[in-house]
Amino acid sequence: MRQLKLSKAFTLLEPGPVVLVTTYDGNKNNVMTISWTMVLDFTPMFAITTGEWNYSFAALRKTRECVIAVPTVDLLDQVVGIGTCSGADTDKFAKFKLTAVPGKVVKAPLIDECVANIECKVADMILKHNIVVLEAVAAHIDSARKEKRMVHAVGDGTFIVDGRRLDRRKMMASKLPAGL
Repeated sequence: MRQLKLSKAFTLLEPGPVVLVTTYDGNKNNVMTISWTMVLDFTPMFAITTGEWNYSFAALRKTRECVIAVPTVDLLDQVVGIGTCSGADTDKFAKFKLTAVPGKVVKAPLIDECVANIECKVADMILKHNIVVLEAVAAHIDSARKEKRMVHAVGDGTFIVDGRRLDRRKMMASKLPAGL
């Protein structure tokens, strides 16, 4: 094995799919790309990493709600584009041709082009580590959508795309919570 720079160690532990997080500040919708997400438990609770550097953070802090939208590989160029411009001076929904759909519980919009959307309320903000803990309050999935492969950021400008799903449910049956 060769030594890896410690500053690159995070590229070995990709946390989950790249997601789009939508907010509504009372005047306009916005969307940001987030590549560091985490499932906290089955209740369901999630966490994202974001902070003052993201324009959406002010809306997230003010309204304490958002939507985690799960894009698929066919949206990769839009996902990267969204992450490289600011909602301060760009209507990202218009620029990237995304359809905002009203949420059922929160004011932040769902994204119609995404395979899934999770409406969330902010449960906690751990500002020291730029972590926002989210409690899911509604979830939506487009099971008719053909493309379902998600994208994972390595952290160096490259991405990995989900492949074949391998089923080990029987092997893990005694380990899974009821209902999964």
